[in-house]
Amino acid sequence: MTDLAGARVASTKQREPVGASLPGLTGFDGAGVRDGAAEGAVRWPGGYLRRALLVDVATAIVVGVLAVVLPVGDAPVALRVAVAIALPVVWVATLFVCRGYERRYLGTTTEEYRAVARSALVLVAALVLGSWILHLEISRGLVLVVFAALLVGGLVARNALRRSLQRRRSAGLDMQRTVVVGSAASVAGMIRQLDKASGAGMKVVGACVSGIDSGGDFATELEGVPVFGYPAEAMYAIDLLDAEVVAVSNDHDLTGRELRRLAWSLEERAVELIVATGLFDVAGPRLSIRPVAGMPMLHVERPVMAGVRRAAKRVVDWLGALVIVVLALPLFVAVAVAIRLDSKGPILFRQERVGARGVTFPMFKFRSMVVDAEARLAELTATADAGNDVLFKMKRDPRITRVGGFLRRFSIDELPQLLNVLRGEMSLIGPRPPLPREVATYESDAVRRLHVRPGLTGLWQVSGRSNLSWDESLRLDLWYVDNWSVVLDLQIIARTVRAVVRGTGAY
Repeated sequence: MTDLAGARVASTKQREPVGASLPGLTGFDGAGVRDGAAEGAVRWPGGYLRRALLVDVATAIVVGVLAVVLPVGDAPVALRVAVAIALPVVWVATLFVCRGYERRYLGTTTEEYRAVARSALVLVAALVLGSWILHLEISRGLVLVVFAALLVGGLVARNALRRSLQRRRSAGLDMQRTVVVGSAASVAGMIRQLDKASGAGMKVVGACVSGIDSGGDFATELEGVPVFGYPAEAMYAIDLLDAEVVAVSNDHDLTGRELRRLAWSLEERAVELIVATGLFDVAGPRLSIRPVAGMPMLHVERPVMAGVRRAAKRVVDWLGALVIVVLALPLFVAVAVAIRLDSKGPILFRQERVGARGVTFPMFKFRSMVVDAEARLAELTATADAGNDVLFKMKRDPRITRVGGFLRRFSIDELPQLLNVLRGEMSLIGPRPPLPREVATYESDAVRRLHVRPGLTGLWQVSGRSNLSWDESLRLDLWYVDNWSVVLDLQIIARTVRAVVRGTGAY
């Protein structure tokens, strides 16, 4: 491959024509598009925003129709019709005020879902307040229907949009053309990470590596993307590659003044600037920028699952477990009969597990193995297809009964743990409940898993289950402990349904 020096030109404030050539770079067409990406790349936020507006209006129309036709409350028909007519405009306006259309949150973060939830609360609160001030006859039942329908409908609609966007991004569409800036090592790591995470919507088309001069002798590609010098060639690369985003790595050597001047230059080109913090496994809601002595400081809030929030989670756990137990009673009876007919032994399997603060408790499961399964464990521990280094799981465990295999396939064997939830020993969602022998091998980091109640399901269970390594399992559980939120629990519940139906990693 030829040296890039001959292709360098001085950067100008006016963007070069996208069709400018870059000689010597294989895999690039005249527009500098990496790996033959489709021409005329779509600026995705505009299309996503239009679709979001359409589905939000459609949701509000459906909710308005429900408010008119459902026999809830004694509000006059004329008032119901007025609410239905005004609802689409008011709903969209409320979403706008609550940042439901803010570009930086669209399609990627849970903040989009939070905005929908906030909007539903704000709109219903305004409806109640307005009816009280104007002495309108709006029943509480109607208000509850409007709130529930807007919340559920809004979340379902946005989730459908997000899934559609993820599918398009997996196919290489709706991606933002990105140039990364930093040292060679950090840039290479960022390129690999962004390439793996197509859902982030950032396609790396170039890299600006610090310490490289235009006439220097250096490699022309890094992780498959062209390399330019920084700062001398940054603007040239951004213009030539038609970049939409510039991502600065966490170990960049830019001074505050240089970073500010870069931001100014990108502002003229309508290009976004993103700066990596170097913080990993910390969720966005725990991060905030606050000025200290004239300097913007990144604050990392402490993980909070105490007081009112802990009590609220416990109430939701208890009510949720009670409802599921009542609804699933026929299934419990059918499973009990099947286990009794299939093999000798008790219906329920009790095993000591370690819960919050290291307190042990008896965990219940439907028996899916032969009676002497524990006695045969030692001879099977050395089997090559065990799940990972700490958690013993076998893909073809000979101790599993015929009915047990079916129960495990769909995680039905876990349902008796709802009794542990009702007893306060477990939560519906949390880290996996470990065995005492597993806890005995824990290093200091792993002990943090015991800060919260273990869960019937959790990030570990919906992200691959037994297919994960111990390090991956631990990282997911620690992430949950440090970043718990109601929205995260709702996401895990939705993913649990998909994981159970697919049977991914269940054995």
